[in-house]
Formats: sequence, C-alpha cells, structure tokens
Amino acid sequence: MRTVFRDDHEHFRTQVQRFIEKEITPFHAQWEKDGIVPKSVWAKAGQEGLLNCMLPEPYGGGGDFGHSAVLIEEMGKVNATGPGFNLHSEIVAPYIFRYGTPEQKDRWLPAMASGNIIGAIAMTEPGTGSDLKAVRTTAQREGDHYIINGQKTFITNGLNADLVIVVCKTDPELGAKGISLICVDANTPGFSKGRKLEKIGLHAQDTSELFFDNVKVPVSNRLGEENAGFSYLMHELAQERLVIAVRAAASIESFLEKTIAYTRDRKTFGQSVFDYQNTRFKLAEAKAQSTMLRVFVDQCIALHLDKALSPAQAAMAKLNATEMQGRLLDMFLQMHGGYGYMSEYGIGQAWIDARIGRIYGGSDEIMKEIIARTL
Repeated sequence: MRTVFRDDHEHFRTQVQRFIEKEITPFHAQWEKDGIVPKSVWAKAGQEGLLNCMLPEPYGGGGDFGHSAVLIEEMGKVNATGPGFNLHSEIVAPYIFRYGTPEQKDRWLPAMASGNIIGAIAMTEPGTGSDLKAVRTTAQREGDHYIINGQKTFITNGLNADLVIVVCKTDPELGAKGISLICVDANTPGFSKGRKLEKIGLHAQDTSELFFDNVKVPVSNRLGEENAGFSYLMHELAQERLVIAVRAAASIESFLEKTIAYTRDRKTFGQSVFDYQNTRFKLAEAKAQSTMLRVFVDQCIALHLDKALSPAQAAMAKLNATEMQGRLLDMFLQMHGGYGYMSEYGIGQAWIDARIGRIYGGSDEIMKEIIARTL
C-alpha cells in the first residue's frame, strides 16, 4: 500500500483517468503522426482543472505536488508523450508563481490554468546542452525594455507556446551570475518559431527551435531580480527531475503488468512464455527492482510535499529511475518478441520514448556530478 497519497489525491486520479480515456488515448496515435497536440485539448484540460493543479486558486487548482504526481503517473502509464502538461504546469508555471510579481501572476497564471496560454521555457541552445552557464542569448537593457537576441533549441511546447520564459544573459561578463529569466509573449515582433524538430521519440510532443531577433520586451516581464536567474534555475530544477522520475517509475510498473499479461497469453512450443523459468525469474527481478524504486520515489514525493527534497535526492531519483526504465523496457520488449517491434502493443514506442529521460532535465553525467558534490 502506498501512503504518500491522500484520499483527495486518489479522487483526483479517477478524474484524470477519465480524462485520459476520453480525450487523450483515442487520439494519441494521430498526434504522434502530426507531431503536435491541438490547442483545444489544453482548453479541455483547463476546464477539468488538470492544469496548474498544484498552485493555489485563482492561479491553479488549489492542490499540491501530490495532485501533480497523480497526473504525471497516469500520463506515464499510457505513455502519453503529448500534450506537454507537465512542463507547462510543474515547470513553467512554478517559476512565475515563485518569482513573479502579483501583476505578473495575475496576468499569466489564470490563463495558463484555463489552457488559454500554453507555457514553455527556453534554456537549451545549440552547442550548450546541459551547461546553462554557457548560454549566449543576450538581453541588453535599453531604458525600460530589454532587447533580446539569440537562438534556443529542443524547446518542448515550442510550437504551441503562447508564453516563453527565456534564459538569457543580462550581463555576459558575469557568466552564471549574469543570467536572468525574461517572459516573452509569442506575438512579440522579432520572436519566431523554427521548424518542428524530427525526434526519434516523443513524437506527439511539439519540439522546436526559437529565434530572437531584436525582440523588445518590457523590463516588467523579467522574473525576479536581474542577474539572479541561475540561482532560480538551480532551485527549481529539483522538481523538474522529480517529475521525470515519477513518470519513469509509473511507466515501469505499467509495462511490467502489460508484459506479465502478454507472456501469460503468448504460447511458444506448447506452453505460455510466462511458464518458462527464465521469463518468470526476469519478471520477478523487474518486480523487485521497480518496487525498490517505487519506495524511494514515493519518499521523494513526500519530502517534496514538505519542501524538504534536496537537489542531490532529486538527482538520485532521476538517475536511477531513467536508467531502470530504459533497461527494463528493453527487457519487456524482448519478451514480446517480434510483436514488441510493432506499434500495436506500445512497448516498442515506450522503449524509444524513454531514452530521452537520461538526457533532458540534466544528463546522467550532470546527475552524477550533483550527487558527487555531496560525497
């Protein structure tokens, strides 16, 4: 029995499951082909209270991270790679809520909660990867405006985004201490969206390049203090990494159950695949490992609900969860045989989609560096 979730979390789970069954699962295959999710789906999610669910009213649903975790888990169980609710609600919106002024929060968060504004955050640049200190996008102050120039890539929700938090250098000579976070409306002159990036997985999630050519943005669009952006990023990245770990753990559990069912039904040489000792032992090992992971991830959720989750603990959760997800999904695919390579069963696509987990939100190597600093 899991103890981290309350009754209101589980009631919310039922609501989320109904929404996914009605509004996501029947259409997801088409979204995979299109490479994007219609904005109408975001509006429906907003009507159901599924966006910004951890933020207080009127900025969200009035819940906590437990409600967010429920949504993340249920999306992971069905391998819904689109829409990008999690990035919008658990990454972008919290920056605005924590560091925004009352005017900024009133301007953007209610519309994000309703799905009328879709959020993105632009960190990564060509050639920088996980090294946020090396960003080259600049925001030069001219009076009461900033002039932003630069390029971003691998931006989730990039094509659908109405509002983008841009990580940029307001004082390039200061390195990491010269980074600021500035919100840019997608309709601002000089801001443009590039091509839809062709990925090996996460096909339903719109990912694009973003370009900034003398984009003039009011100083009032800056989140928090000037040149304090790097510390803001470091503080919020722990939640982003926990989000990834929560999804990975739920994915493992879901596809373990599906693989058990498949191997019980699938017959080879006169008996079910499950009846072979090798199959049972491998599945038993997967069950033991996923249970150990579940206990740790639930502990991290509990710590985060108490605002006590450390960056190192979040890094440990992400490192272990994504490595285990990739390894076990590969094993589950093997147990499906040739059918595992077909889209019909979903395990093959889940295996491909899981590979990004060890890269985004900070690569494995970055996670190990964070953990190593605590030794």
